[in-house]
Amino acid sequence: MSDTVLVLGSGPIRIGQGIEFDYSCVHCVWSLRAMGYRAIIVNNNPETVSTDFDTGDGLYFEPVTLEDTLDIVAHENPIGVVCQFGGQTAINLAEGLDKAGVKVLGTSPASIAAAEDREQFDALLERLNIARPRGKAVRSLAEAAAIAEEVGYPVLVRPSFVLGGRAMEIVFSPAQLEGFYREAEDANPGQPVLVDKYLNGTEAEVDVISDGTDTLVPGIMEHIERAGIHSGDSMAVYPPVSLSAEVQAELTEAARRIAIELNVRGLMNIQFVVQDGKIYVLEVNPRASRTVPYLSKITRVAMVDLATRCMMGAKLAELGYTSGLWSSIERRTLTPDEVSAGIPVSRFFAIKAPVFSFQKLGRVEPSLGPEMKSTGEILGLDPTYAGALYKAMVASGIVFKGDGAVCLSVREADKEMALQIGRGLQAEGRAIIATPGTAAFLRENGVECRMVNKIQAGSPNLLDSIMQGEISLMINTPSLNETPQSEAARIRRACIETGVPCVTSIDTAVALVHALAVFRDPSAATCLRLEEYFEA
Repeated sequence: MSDTVLVLGSGPIRIGQGIEFDYSCVHCVWSLRAMGYRAIIVNNNPETVSTDFDTGDGLYFEPVTLEDTLDIVAHENPIGVVCQFGGQTAINLAEGLDKAGVKVLGTSPASIAAAEDREQFDALLERLNIARPRGKAVRSLAEAAAIAEEVGYPVLVRPSFVLGGRAMEIVFSPAQLEGFYREAEDANPGQPVLVDKYLNGTEAEVDVISDGTDTLVPGIMEHIERAGIHSGDSMAVYPPVSLSAEVQAELTEAARRIAIELNVRGLMNIQFVVQDGKIYVLEVNPRASRTVPYLSKITRVAMVDLATRCMMGAKLAELGYTSGLWSSIERRTLTPDEVSAGIPVSRFFAIKAPVFSFQKLGRVEPSLGPEMKSTGEILGLDPTYAGALYKAMVASGIVFKGDGAVCLSVREADKEMALQIGRGLQAEGRAIIATPGTAAFLRENGVECRMVNKIQAGSPNLLDSIMQGEISLMINTPSLNETPQSEAARIRRACIETGVPCVTSIDTAVALVHALAVFRDPSAATCLRLEEYFEA
């Protein structure tokens, strides 16, 4: 009988992990079977392909917990367990399995701990001379306050080892820190809370396949929203549109060095922030990420298959790949000099956009932040950046409702970008409505708009305009001290209940206006099969 390998899934779909990890688990099983192994899945979600009766050689429909997994290991006696394709749920079991004497295939539990334990990871980056935002892991409010004062507000406060950025917040004052710290601490009792300087830069996501010697970067995805929006809720573009060739080369090299230092075998995801041309590491996930299905399709690199083979001992060189950034045009790995020279990597642009279920989740505040809220994702493809943006936004539900006006109501820090949006809308002949503060700023700078009262001023007001169908699109960025019961939150909730698209990130709004300026006629957008973009 063939050797048995146990593949851990991610359990029930929840915000933070779901079908993207099911994709990785299924492809891992297919690769293992093709290599001659007996592949068994442990997962307890009936809505996934991994639990179909014919996906693997066996299925244990059991909770993905240490206790249940050890029972299955005792029964099946596998040569090892795969943890890196089942999201955070599966990777969290690596240490317990290792202590129980079970072999964890791929990246070792010690390396996983070095990536996820704050002190170990800080020491690793120090050795490599790679920058990260200043901060520290703390275990008390007093420690958190001291670190926040040392690095300076705003700071990003988050618990360790949680899904989807749960209980994560950008904190701007000591009072806000005091109110939020307990929530972060309670999200994962017994684990430290991380307090880091918040950097308002461009976020970039890099997935790496490594065999311990060579490292392949299938692609770099640039987030459209600035740092502070959870990666699962951000729109992201491949290839990057604002990161220079030099920065992309630095990102690729930093990813290679981290992968080698951690002795990664298989997949690893790194989130960077780029501020004033300098790169900083936000976090490293020594596992598959939710971008794997996207990059696999748009780069034509079979990421999970390669990672699985590396995990089982194969070398990238044997599989036809060398270290570096992959070009889907040339179907080869670019040299560092070619990356620095800005060699093209794709014939088209691909936009990943989140999909939300706010209409079904009545108590959820729809404004975006560090805690993930999306329940799905879509992909927009086009030869142009604007075209890919347009398709992604239409598919995710951000479209004008009827012929109504666009309403702008933004916080003080976003008014300059709101002016850019207003000018773009005015050039397109769109009617603009704005709340008093935003309206005054737009008018002072030559953008005509109709002022509408806030709710507190009495009728007629913005809420009346929404309910009466006068507004086709709402652009509303929440203030930093806003509560879920605030007036602005009531407005966003009214948009959801009446079907008016509501954009809460100023960066998303800028991208939307850019797309609409190019695609004045929706019928101009073409729909092609993915293969046709490679053949163009």
